[in-house]
Parts: sequence; C-alpha cells; structure tokens
Amino acid sequence: MKLYNTLSRQLEEFKPITEGQVSMYCCGPTVYSFAHIGNLRTYLNEDFLHRTLERAGYKVHHVMNITDVGHLTSDEDTGEDKMLKAAEQEKMDVLALARKYEDFFFDEEKDLNIIRPEKVCRATEHVQDMIEFVKKLEEKGLAYTAAGNVYFDTVKFGHYGELSHKDIGGLQHGARVEEDTNKRNPTDFVLWFTSSKFENQILQWDSPWGRGYPGWHIECSVMSSKYLGENIDIHCGGVDHVPVHHENEKAQSEGCFGHKWVNYWVHNEFLQLKDMKMSKSLGNILTIPALKEKGYNPLAYRYLALTAHYRSLLQFTWEALDSAQSAFDNLKTRVIEIKKDLSGAVDEAKKTELLAKFDAAIFNDISTPQALAVMWEVVKDSSLNNATKWAILSEMDTVLGLKMDEMKEEAFAPSDEALKLIEERKQARANKDWAKSDELRDALAKLGVGIKDLPGNQLDVFPLK
Repeated sequence: MKLYNTLSRQLEEFKPITEGQVSMYCCGPTVYSFAHIGNLRTYLNEDFLHRTLERAGYKVHHVMNITDVGHLTSDEDTGEDKMLKAAEQEKMDVLALARKYEDFFFDEEKDLNIIRPEKVCRATEHVQDMIEFVKKLEEKGLAYTAAGNVYFDTVKFGHYGELSHKDIGGLQHGARVEEDTNKRNPTDFVLWFTSSKFENQILQWDSPWGRGYPGWHIECSVMSSKYLGENIDIHCGGVDHVPVHHENEKAQSEGCFGHKWVNYWVHNEFLQLKDMKMSKSLGNILTIPALKEKGYNPLAYRYLALTAHYRSLLQFTWEALDSAQSAFDNLKTRVIEIKKDLSGAVDEAKKTELLAKFDAAIFNDISTPQALAVMWEVVKDSSLNNATKWAILSEMDTVLGLKMDEMKEEAFAPSDEALKLIEERKQARANKDWAKSDELRDALAKLGVGIKDLPGNQLDVFPLK
C-alpha cells in the first residue's frame, strides 16, 4: 500500500509502527455551525482511507478532536472567535451551541455512511492536559511569556517550516499575518491566552500563567498523543491546514517529545464552487440537509466524492451532482437485479482476479476513481453470474461505502402535489370530463408519475423512468 506523504512530497510505501495496526489522527470540526459539503469532503476522504486500511488487514485506531474552544476565524491567532460569535448570534450558551452542532455533524456523517472514529475527544475536556503540555515546552526552553500570553518560539525549533516547505528566515512581522508585537518572531504562535482582544471570553480556566484559554493548535498535539502515543502513523486534514495549523502542531509536538511525531501526513484538496473555495465566511455553503431538501440522496454526494482523487480539486456543480445521483440510481437498479437471483457457484478465480484489480487501485494512494471503474466493470460483465458479481461487489463496498447490502426495491410514494392531481383526475373521470382527465395525466407525467386505469375504477400509480 502506498500513500502520498506531504512531508516528503513523495508517494511512499506504507509501513505501520506496530505490525497489523494503524494509529490515525484527524482534525475534527469546529462546532459553531453546520458542516458544509466542502468540510465533509475531508471526512469522506478520511473514511475512504480508514476503510482502505481495514481492507488491507489493519486494525485502525482512529482519533478525531472536536474543537469547542479556542478557534479564531484565522488559523493564525487573529480574527474573531468563531464559537463566541455564533453563540452571541444564536443567543445560546457556548457549550450548548457546541453540542448542538456536534450532534448535527455526526447526523451528517451518518447520512454519508462515514465510520465514526474509535475515539472522539472534545477540547474543553482536555484543558488540564494542554496546560501540562505547555509547561513541558517551557521547561525545554521552547516557550516564552509576553504580555500574559504563552508563545511557542519557532526559531528555537530547528525544523519549523519543514512540513510546508516555507523559508521562515525571509518572513517579516506583519508580512504574513496581522502583527502581534508580543511575538519574538513572525511565525511564533500562542499556546495559552490570558490576554487577547476578547475581554469577555466565556470559556476560561485557571493556569500557571493566569486565567485564560488554550490556543487552537495545542489541542491536536495533546489529544493525539494522549490516545495514540508520541509517535503516530497517519495525520489527516485539508490542504489548508498544512502551512499553519499542522506546521505548528508538528513543531510543538516534536519540540515536546524530542523526536519525530507523525510518519505520514495525508492531506486532501478542496471542493470548489465556480473557481472559489466553499467557505462559511464567504456565505457560499451547502449542507447535507439542504441537498436532501432538494431531493438528493446523501450517498449521491459520497459517490461524487469517489469520482475524484483526494489530492485533486473537486468542482461542485448541480450538473455534476445530478450525474452522480443518476449513476448511483443506476448502480442501485443493477444491484437490486443482481441480488434477485444469487443461484449458482461463485467463480473464485474471477473473484480473485477482479478484487486484485480493485485493490491495486485503492492501495495506490486511495485511487477511488480507478476503483470505481473496476466496480462498474464487474457490474456490466455479462460473463459473470450474479452470485460471482455479488461476492465481488459486497467486498468492494466495504471500501466504497455505498450501502449496496441495503439496496432494495422500495414502494413508490407520490408527492403531495401528485396525490392532489390524482384526486382531481378521479373527479374529472367521474364527471366524464375526458379532456381534463388527459390534461391531468400529462401534468402527472411532468412530475415523474405514471398512471394506468384498471377495471373497477382502480388505478395503478408508478414512477416514470
């Protein structure tokens, strides 16, 4: 199995620290609002990775954080406090707001058939651990206090910039971020706030440096090491995390532990809307509930995510989602037909051959488009009997996660609008108004509803393909 490592900028053979096991840490949501489908592309790709590792025979120890304190609108210790701002707008307690959107997040993940991480940990429940971590950095001479805040000294950590491949020597104060005159160096970052522009910060804790709250970056270093140890196999996230958040995590973790922290850094690209990143701050977000309201199956979005490699930009258009929904519906129809008759022996040789082809794709840096192509090859292969097809597809779906085992014929349920037209047509026929009856039949057809008049004034209602 091979993975692209952001640290080396190369495709590398995956070798776990512990044979047969994988430790994987993923940056979770900041729970101040709904996760949009751009955010969820990251979690889908991490799910494809999780499932692929299991397919390769590994036991996956997957940990994800919940940021319910300390994240500003900028990753660089500037901007507004997302949690505080949202709580004020919704007139809610900050923690109540956090739990509300945490629940929404996992509802959306369930809709997308994303495996829940083995351990989900909240930042607010690990503040004392963060304080102890910062104290260790102080003891090692990697942290300093200025104007009440504790900062990480990036110059004293010799490998800062290694992950993002940036030259920190050429950076000047104010050139990259809003200037913080308390910093010794422009790339230094806050480990603990006791002094900030938020005078009435709601969530605060006592610490050796005064009453305050942790910086955002510290939580991932603390919680990943608490649950996975001081050396982990894989750290995941979006490409936007590379230059600041993950660079800072890496620096403080390796500074504290005194050795390499993460073996494989895996990052996915953005989902785009018309040449721009989907962003809550830009107001151009789409959510899973919004897609459901428009009649889309959330698994159609999962299918769309499978069509692009995780390191490629995925352009979102309604036409692309329509195409994914159509492909998913087509797959569902074919799988239902396959499962109707599973008689006959499984061709074990063909099963081995085609699964090997699927594995070759998915084990090559999670190449989901190629894996999807192999799946369709199986579906359309007329030389395979249904028993063989289902034996292969059911294994493939442990990675694809399209819920093929749950695909079945469903009773047709016309919309309320269609039901109203059906009743009007019944009345028109009772009145022998045949012209009106035909007019209503055409109106129903436009809604995708077919009708057939049966003896005894009965009616057969069915979907039009």
